[in-house]
Amino acid sequence: MVRVTTTDRRAVLRAGAGIAASGVLTTGCATGTAPGGAAAHPADPSSRAPASRTPAPAPELLLRHPAQIPHGPRDRPMVALTFHGDGDPATANALLSAAEKHGSRVTVFAVGTWLDAHPGLARRILDGGHELGNHTLRHLDINAMPEADADAEIRGCAERLKALTGSIGTWFRPSRAARASPLVERLARRAGYPHVLSYDVDSLDFTSPGGPAVVRNVMADLRAGSIVSLHFGYADTVAALPGLLHELDRRGLRAVTTTELLT
Repeated sequence: MVRVTTTDRRAVLRAGAGIAASGVLTTGCATGTAPGGAAAHPADPSSRAPASRTPAPAPELLLRHPAQIPHGPRDRPMVALTFHGDGDPATANALLSAAEKHGSRVTVFAVGTWLDAHPGLARRILDGGHELGNHTLRHLDINAMPEADADAEIRGCAERLKALTGSIGTWFRPSRAARASPLVERLARRAGYPHVLSYDVDSLDFTSPGGPAVVRNVMADLRAGSIVSLHFGYADTVAALPGLLHELDRRGLRAVTTTELLT
């Protein structure tokens, strides 16, 4: 069974799980500030902009894939773990380090305001061999926005990625939705993203169900070629990742970047 959730389902799940939320925290994904609204401490390396380096990879048109991509080929033993990039940089670093220790690579969809608060994380992600994509500027309900506002959300994050890495990011994923509306798909293409990346497995880690439950949620629906939705900023995701990677090994699957999965 494929579980690609909608914004309404996420809101219900959060309420059912008793997770406190306020402001724009009404769906599974976190907002652009660290938990509690704390800004990065000046001593935090993630708060420093990286030195200029070779530009990161740019988006590519993949002729064998549709405009909106929910999963990769089913005939190769690979999956893509994709993370909403927001929240406490310590949690982000813990997840990246755990993936690297295992020899796995992930794709991170960064929120623009998160990059503003922690600019060093953009290069940290790339230096670890991972991929970096656009998850809008402020992580609002982009499908519900007027055209000008939605365009500003996409381009605002793209500009930050470009300034930090030399590229607008390899992929675009809409905020607060599994799939982009026709308008948002068109705006993303106009901003330089030939594809919108969706997913076919939702970990539901944003409901904080506990690490073992996150692993079960993923493995229940996972197949070769799956694209999995996960989040930075949640302790349960950190707790789940070692077990999740172990289960991938047991099934003979490798966690790779989305580009490697699709090309």
